[in-house]
Amino acid sequence: MNRGPVAQGAVRVGGLALGPGPVLVGILNVTPDSFFDGGEFLDPGRAVARAETLLDEGAHIVDVGGESTRPGSEPVSKEEELRRVLPVVQGILAARPEALISIDTYRASTAEVVLDAGASIVNDVTALSDPKMSSLVAERGCPVILMHMQGEPKSMQQDPSYGDVVWEVRDFLARRAECAIQTGVKEENIILDPGIGFGKTLGHNLTLLNRLDSLAGLGFPVLVGVSRKSFLGKILDGEPKSRLLGTVAANVLAHERGATLFRVHDVRANKEALAVAAAIRGV
Repeated sequence: MNRGPVAQGAVRVGGLALGPGPVLVGILNVTPDSFFDGGEFLDPGRAVARAETLLDEGAHIVDVGGESTRPGSEPVSKEEELRRVLPVVQGILAARPEALISIDTYRASTAEVVLDAGASIVNDVTALSDPKMSSLVAERGCPVILMHMQGEPKSMQQDPSYGDVVWEVRDFLARRAECAIQTGVKEENIILDPGIGFGKTLGHNLTLLNRLDSLAGLGFPVLVGVSRKSFLGKILDGEPKSRLLGTVAANVLAHERGATLFRVHDVRANKEALAVAAAIRGV
């Protein structure tokens, strides 16, 4: 499968106009154990206020997740996941009806309820491992983010190994996209994510970012999620709170190599840097 690279400029996914220019996806973790902001937004009121801040800073999408997928994390029950995310999504849309919300889940049962509540996008870190998820996305006609992960969060960083990380990730995502299309998901609703930090060493992550054009060449919009991740800490010898500038640098280079969507904790800084990068590329 090779649909040709996505043109830079205005970004549309399905019926959603997400541009023009780089698309910022603001991270909203309503979990007690996420690596950077775990526990900060468990209270629905605080979570809604955080979502409004993300939107005010320029986020095009707010990505709401109720289960941490950091390395070593344990899964939660579907009931607990829904208990965390549903009131937050409802609260965001009550305060900001125009907001585009993605639900970060691999469970079709969670996605269905949250889409019913007004979410617009599904962000699935397992690339439709739940057989019901593909049918749900096809039925609803909503965009879906397909991410690559080697293994599962609890053990994915113990000993990740690849022959050629770029082509293995590319091949996996191409196959998952094709499977989604065969079950009725529209091509224009598919976004690909190489899964930086998900079953990858520092070298794997750097290689994927450096050769991101290989993935962009499949012709689907590419999302990258590098925000404050541990591979940056290995380069900078710093904790998550000191990785903002590293995040910005990685996102600017990812944009140069074809990424169009950027999942970040810090919207304003990344938005401004990417706006400058886009302006330079457009000359």
